[in-house]
Amino acid sequence: MKSNQTNLSKFFPMIKTKEQILEEINANDTLRAIFNNWPEKHQNEFLSICTGSKGVKMLYDCYFKEILNPEYAPERLSSLLSTILGRKVTVKYQLTNDNTRIGDESSLVITDIVVELEDGTLANIEVQKLGYAFTGERASCYSADLLLRQYKRIRDLRKKEFSYKDIAPVYTIVFLENSPSAFKEYKDVFVHKFSTVSDTGLKMNMLQNFIFIPVDIFLENLHNNGIRSDLDAWLTFLGCDEPKYISKLLETHPDFKSMYHDLYGICRNTERMMTMFFSEELKILDDNTVKYMIDQLEEEVKEQKAKLSEKDATIANKDSEIAQLRAELEKYKSMNK
Repeated sequence: MKSNQTNLSKFFPMIKTKEQILEEINANDTLRAIFNNWPEKHQNEFLSICTGSKGVKMLYDCYFKEILNPEYAPERLSSLLSTILGRKVTVKYQLTNDNTRIGDESSLVITDIVVELEDGTLANIEVQKLGYAFTGERASCYSADLLLRQYKRIRDLRKKEFSYKDIAPVYTIVFLENSPSAFKEYKDVFVHKFSTVSDTGLKMNMLQNFIFIPVDIFLENLHNNGIRSDLDAWLTFLGCDEPKYISKLLETHPDFKSMYHDLYGICRNTERMMTMFFSEELKILDDNTVKYMIDQLEEEVKEQKAKLSEKDATIANKDSEIAQLRAELEKYKSMNK
C-alpha cells in the first residue's frame, strides 16, 4: 500500500520531502533556531503538513484567510457561505479590523465580512473558531458586538439620513473543533441554526442569527458515511487532515484541488510557513488553550459550588423537617399528659 505522502503527491507533485525541508532549515541559522525552539510535537506537525503526510485543517486562522481570501478569490468564500446558509450568498467586501472589539479574543475570529444575500439585502457575517466553555454566551456577546459595530458604521456613513431599517441581519458562524457536551447529544447533526422567533407567531425583523457547526461530530459522521453532499465536502476541506479523505474529496469534488494547490504552493516556502503561518498558529493555539483551561476550571468550580449549595439546602430542609416533627411530638406529648 502506498504511503499517505504518496497519496497526496499524486495530486500535488510540488510537495517537498522531509529531507529537503530539513536540509533547507539546517542551512539557515534563523530557521534552525526557530525549529529547534519548538517542542518535538510541533516539529513533527510542521513536517507532516509540509510533506503532505498529513493534511491541513483549514480552520487554522492563517490558512483560512489565505486560501479563502475574499479580496482575490471571493467566489470561494461565497460558495462556502452559500452552502452553510442554504441560500445564495455573494461576498461584497471584508471589514477592516476593529480595535473596539469586546475583550481580547479577536484571535478567535477567522473573518468578518459583508455579503449580499440572494434577495439583494446585505448581511454581516462573522466566522469564528470557538470551541470553548460558555459557547452560547460567548456567541451572543460577539453577535451583539457585531451588530453594534454595524450600527455605528452605517450611522456615521448616512448621518442624518440614518434609519434603523438600514441595519442588515448579522450571522455569527461558529466552528467547534472540540464541541461541548451538549452537542454530543445530537450525534447525527452537525449544523445547528438559531434565530429569534416569537412564541405567538408575530413576525418581526430580528437581526441576530447563529450557526454552530461541531466539526468533531461531523468527522465522526465522515468516518461512518463518507462525503455525501456539498456541505460534507466543505467541512471535509475545513476540518479533516487525513490524506485518505482528502484524496476522496479531490476525486469526488475536483473544484477543491485549486485550493489545495494554493496551500501546497505556500508550503513550498519553508521560511514563510515557519515565521509567519506556523509560528502564529502555535501562539494562537497556546493562548486559546490557556483560556480554555481557565474557562473549564471556572465552570468546574461553579458546578461544585452549586452542588455544595444544593447539599446545604437539602440539609437545611431536613433540619427543618426534624424540628417540625419534634414540635409535633412535643405537642402530642403535652396533649396526652
